[in-house]
Amino acid sequence: MPVKKDFLEILACPKCKGKLELNEQENGLICRPCKLVYEIRDEIPIMLISEAKALEESVAP
Repeated sequence: MPVKKDFLEILACPKCKGKLELNEQENGLICRPCKLVYEIRDEIPIMLISEAKALEESVAP
């Protein structure tokens, strides 16, 4: 089960406090200004900057 939309609305990027969006696979949260992806494991977003991965350029806006 993916992250609920209302829960997604209250989450913010821990680095810039910007808005996050769910990726197409629904297994990560994207922060476009920081170009980071926060992984979702077992339906729990891992909101640690040190755990974030670089956003690939192939991800569409």
